[in-house]
Order: sequence, then structure tokens, then C-alpha cells
Amino acid sequence: MPAGTSTSTNTTTTPSAEGEFTGKTALVTGAASGIGLEVARRLAAAGASVVVADHNEAGAKDVADALTEAGGRAVAVRVDVTDPESVRRAVESGAETFGGLHLAVNNAGIAGASAPTGEYAVADWQRVIDTNLNGVFYSLRYELPRILASGGGAVVNMSSILGTNGFAGSPAYSAAKHAVVGLTKTAAVEYAAQGVRVNAVAPGFIDTPLLQGAEAQREHLISLHPQGRLGTAEEVAELTLFLLSDRASFVNGSYHLVDGGYAAR
Repeated sequence: MPAGTSTSTNTTTTPSAEGEFTGKTALVTGAASGIGLEVARRLAAAGASVVVADHNEAGAKDVADALTEAGGRAVAVRVDVTDPESVRRAVESGAETFGGLHLAVNNAGIAGASAPTGEYAVADWQRVIDTNLNGVFYSLRYELPRILASGGGAVVNMSSILGTNGFAGSPAYSAAKHAVVGLTKTAAVEYAAQGVRVNAVAPGFIDTPLLQGAEAQREHLISLHPQGRLGTAEEVAELTLFLLSDRASFVNGSYHLVDGGYAAR
């Protein structure tokens, strides 16, 4: 699916604005790999204290250790975003470690099975909805009070190009990602006056190891993007950090495509 994953823990990067997030604490779900890893990496490089949250506890620890060794501040926490109590513990633990919470990126997600809607297994539907939609709600449910208590901040929810378009064989994924956009807009309206902005990012198909199982479809997926290539985690992270920053202070409740023109066809 469009939002991919990667296993690299390279922490060498040039932040878009050095020190921009100094004094801020950021929580990133799905941060052990792919887009989440790149977002965590850039936040740490720009001065944020980063809570690296992932169901892969060992992977999260590797990332947190690498960020710390590179001069940043980071802690790993295990989270199962389908379990509200697990999410609550992760948010509370991260906020208590660094003395508050100001920023959050709700990135954790799965691709799920592929089948037509009339043949889609109910168990597969529930698994995708639990992770990609309920997981974002649970995250917001516990992040927002902490962000308010810290004096305000910003949240980015990771949707997808399939939050705008349908895609044959992906009814659960597309439904969940469409719903994330509605949830984002609702939370933005509710919390704007209290100093919290909530936006969504919509990656197209991103060139990460998640697509390794779809090599036969690779050329077709490339052809769907007018720019003639897949996107990168770095390109998604760049927009995400902008939306978290004060440079985007009047951007709220919006949905931003990073799709190489996919939705413009």
C-alpha cells in the first residue's frame, strides 16, 4: 500500500531547520521503520525529544539508540495501536520521560489482505480497521489531553492517497484512510481554539521494502504517478515536519498529498 516501511536505521540527515523543535517532545508511532523512522530521525536532528513507538520493541530500541548516539534525545516504547490501553501507556510513558508532549505523528499502519469487497474476509477487514483507523483514534484520544496540558502543539495523521482514491482489492485500507481524513478534520475543529493543530498527510506509493512483495506490480505502480517514479520516505517526512512546525501555524484540518500527481490524473 502507499505508505511503506523500511528497515534502515541510518541517522545521517540534514534537518530542514536546525534546532526548530528544541524543547519539544514528539511521539511517532510506527517509528521503527519506513516513514515513521525518517520522521523520527528528522525530528531528533531538529532538536526534539523523540518517543519512538512501535510494536517492534527491538526495532524501536535500535532506532532510539541510534538517534541518541547521533546526539539526539530519544526513548523507545512498545505500542500496539489496536489496544487502547497499550496506547495510553505509551503516551503516558513518553510524556513522563521528557516532561510533556507537544507533537505527535500517528503513522503506524498495515497494508492488509487484497481481495474484492464482496470476497473480503471479515477478520482481514477488522484487522486493517483496528490498526489503520482505530489506532489513530486511540492515539489522538490519549495524545490530545497531554498536548493540551503541555500548552498546545501539532499532530499529523498519516492517511494515504487511498484516502482520496479507491483501489481495487483494498476496501478496508481505503475505507480506513478515508476515515482518517474525517477524523483529522473533526479533531482540528475541536482543538483549534486551544492551540492544537491537526493535519493529515497522504503518501502515494512509497519506494520502501513494503513493496518488495509486489515487484511484479512495480512498473504498473510507477505508471500511476505522472512524475514517473515512486516517492521516498524523505519526501513524506519533509512535509510532515513542516506541518508540525510553527511555519505551518495557519495550516489546520487539511489533507496534503505527497503523490507525484497520482490524484491529479
